[in-house]
Amino acid sequence: MALRALYDVAAPAKVNLFLHVVGRRADGYHLLQSLFVLIDWCDTLHVERRDDGRLVRHDLGMPLPADDLCLRAARALQTASACALGCDLSIDKQLPSGAGLGGGSSDAASTLLALNRLWRLNWPRSRLADLALGLGADVPFLLGHAAAIVEGIGERVTPITLPTQWLAIVKPAASLDTRSIFASPLLGGSPEVAIIEGFFEGGAGAMSGRIDAVRGDSIRADALWDFGRNDLQAAAEARCPEVAQAAGLLRQAFGNSRMTGSGSAVFARAGTAELPLGALPASLPSGWSGTMCRSLDAHPLAGWAE
Repeated sequence: MALRALYDVAAPAKVNLFLHVVGRRADGYHLLQSLFVLIDWCDTLHVERRDDGRLVRHDLGMPLPADDLCLRAARALQTASACALGCDLSIDKQLPSGAGLGGGSSDAASTLLALNRLWRLNWPRSRLADLALGLGADVPFLLGHAAAIVEGIGERVTPITLPTQWLAIVKPAASLDTRSIFASPLLGGSPEVAIIEGFFEGGAGAMSGRIDAVRGDSIRADALWDFGRNDLQAAAEARCPEVAQAAGLLRQAFGNSRMTGSGSAVFARAGTAELPLGALPASLPSGWSGTMCRSLDAHPLAGWAE
């Protein structure tokens, strides 16, 4: 019997532990190097098969744009696979937009993974990733990875293993537009790409040059969680002072803070113990949101496109 529906499909958020701008292509796209980590703050999708080929979205929470990334992902997969089937796609949106948490990209990635199963296409992840890159730089990573070095414009994904970490995340009321941040004259840059090899137990790499190798599962977590910076943060704080305010609030509570991605959300490490070292402030400014969460050891949909 053909599969008719997939319910409670998770679409987890991600944070960028660091984000370095390392160059720019002739077509204007910036070249990046980042360490992406999934967290247990998720949107939830329910996907039901339609036999008439229509793609219909239903918003269960906050309303989404008329032609959001989920519909674009479904349309792209339908066209590329020449599939005659459609779907009803219901989205319980919990992740804030404009935060740099990859919520829309994760929804798109989970849509691709769900429809790949529901439509019985059985595409491997590598084939889905080629399609995903046209939807956004974060989407290929979100097709089943838990932590990875992501380079270029999102096309180079090198999975790694990290110990579980508690994180405090605060999202100010304001959101940020990615395009405006990359156009800012305050956009930072890292002329040399960090070498990750030296972070592994026994490694002896310097802190500059190209990424030559990412090998083994034993990582000095303190080095990777603390390493680097977000080259977009100065531009974001100039455009949105609330980002600096959120960063200061978390730094006061946890001793560290950093913006994630190109949005307005800021995170702080809160320890690798069973319980976090500290908690979010009892009250946040009106319109702000915050949560304590943990990094994920595996993507909830890992294995859906092997």
